[in-house]
Amino acid sequence: MPYYIGDVIKDEKRLIARTPEKFRETGIDVRIDARVEEVDSRAGAVRLADGTSLPYDVLVLGTGTTPLMPGIPGEDREGVFTLKKLDDAVRIKARLREVPCRKALIVGAGFIGMEMAEALRNLGIETSILHRGELPVNRWDPEFGKVILEELRIHQVEFVTGTETKAVAEGKSHGLSLATNHGDVEADLILMAVGVRPDAVLASQMGLPLGKTGAIQVNFSQMTPREGVYAVGDCAESFHRVSGRWVNIPLGDIANKQGRVAGRNIGGKAMVFPGIVGAQSFKVFDLEAAATGLDEREAALAGFHPASALIWGNAIAGSMPSNTKLGLKLIADRATGKLLGAQAVGRVGAVSRINTLSAALWAGMTLDDVGWLDLAYAPPVGPAWDPIHVAAQTLQRKL
Repeated sequence: MPYYIGDVIKDEKRLIARTPEKFRETGIDVRIDARVEEVDSRAGAVRLADGTSLPYDVLVLGTGTTPLMPGIPGEDREGVFTLKKLDDAVRIKARLREVPCRKALIVGAGFIGMEMAEALRNLGIETSILHRGELPVNRWDPEFGKVILEELRIHQVEFVTGTETKAVAEGKSHGLSLATNHGDVEADLILMAVGVRPDAVLASQMGLPLGKTGAIQVNFSQMTPREGVYAVGDCAESFHRVSGRWVNIPLGDIANKQGRVAGRNIGGKAMVFPGIVGAQSFKVFDLEAAATGLDEREAALAGFHPASALIWGNAIAGSMPSNTKLGLKLIADRATGKLLGAQAVGRVGAVSRINTLSAALWAGMTLDDVGWLDLAYAPPVGPAWDPIHVAAQTLQRKL
């Protein structure tokens, strides 16, 4: 959606996988703008906000997430947005068309904050990110966080640290004014991007158990402990193949896979969702950032004894005439040498390395395995000793 707001994607229809009309052609009744107020699991029916009651034999909960808000006065003012669904993106883009926007504020420095900073700056809008912490995207190693911060500053995105928001009011020079512990900051648009939580309200009302993550408990077939009730996507937990724990990572690819698994089981063809390893990535301006598996803190919580190594290398052969500096960090278990996680940052090659390492995590490889992987070599696309090899062998020597 940030790429639609930033006018890379011109038509919002390209973001719709299938319209209600297309669903109806195949006999599926889709009702949009139809809020479910209550689920009566004893009667096997859902009650909509307009009073309509719909019976069911099988129920699938795909309620997604709810955006977190700072809970400050004025956060519901016109011109203050969250970005969770397509309607939000359409409203933001309409605002940019209808109201002259010279300055935008982004509260939060996660994935959405990074992508929206790029989108707004590419539209020529002065953009500031306000963040509680010192570095963007806290999941990444601080050394990588500094590289991401430098990329923001190269593209004239202001990054304000240690910020606490207090209230939104009407501005003087701009439409809005955000009160913070650093003083008042004015803008024409404010995006609240401080995170999301699983929307498990209906599940709680039904008495379905929630996991420690606050998301709905499911088994490997996406079924909840209630017979005939499934949960999929951002509102549901997933099994993490590295930590061995049930987690909630709200990403679209996970939601798609879980939906297919639930559909197959409902249709009578048994299928399980084999879990995730936590692969994720984002792009900010000319920089790729990607991660997979566990970081040191998560690894320790899962009972491992983590060790890590961070190296800087070249995404292609060093003899080639281009700047392809790549940072790669690996995390492994000291006792077994098992690979536990990886992070990467670079202008090219970061995502491809993390994809390779995600496959290694899926297969349960050790550093010895990873350090000698047979990877495709040609000077324009990668060195003979890939950064993956170098990082794995560097970390192996530290164990």
